[in-house]
Amino acid sequence: MRHRRVRAKISGTAQAPRLSVFRGLRSITAQLIDDVKGATLCQVRSAEVKAEKGKTNVAFAAGKLLAEKAIAKKITKVVFDRGGYRYHGRVKALADGARAGGLKF
Repeated sequence: MRHRRVRAKISGTAQAPRLSVFRGLRSITAQLIDDVKGATLCQVRSAEVKAEKGKTNVAFAAGKLLAEKAIAKKITKVVFDRGGYRYHGRVKALADGARAGGLKF
């Protein structure tokens, strides 16, 4: 219910895609979505991040990697979709990593 409530208010475009977060028990996934076209522009999984210890550190590194991929596609502004998760822990670390990588929320 919380996810539906958040998604009713958030939508991404080609200029400012939606940064969607999925937090699993062992991993975290983030993707940039253009809701107008219904297409994923780029995505990153925590399995792509190597040499990091701890889930929060992996989430931060995943956010940075996503920002690098987005900037390579000339995307600098995004709309953050926390997916109904609380803005705390790994979700916050991913957002901070994306900001550190150069994305603007």
